[in-house]
Amino acid sequence: MRGLPACEIDPARVLTRLYWAMIDAAAAENVVPRHLPPPPAGRTVVVGAGKAAAAMARVVEESWEGELSGVVVTRYGHGLACSRIHVLEAGHPHPD
Repeated sequence: MRGLPACEIDPARVLTRLYWAMIDAAAAENVVPRHLPPPPAGRTVVVGAGKAAAAMARVVEESWEGELSGVVVTRYGHGLACSRIHVLEAGHPHPD
């Protein structure tokens, strides 16, 4: 029985490409929009917390057509500018 021909595979390259594919798949801009419900009548208030809260809030703002306001709390260094949702930075894992 003959073996399969040898393939030249660079394990580091394969693992690096897999890593970046996973990061892209989990990015807020790739996940949040498809999970947003249709805007209800009236206003919508967003409340959130966590390291990804600011990134998710920004995507909600970009995707949401209705009236929107709110506040999210994220770890220091993870804040992003949002226009309709207020972003607060705080200590983690020990709140301040």
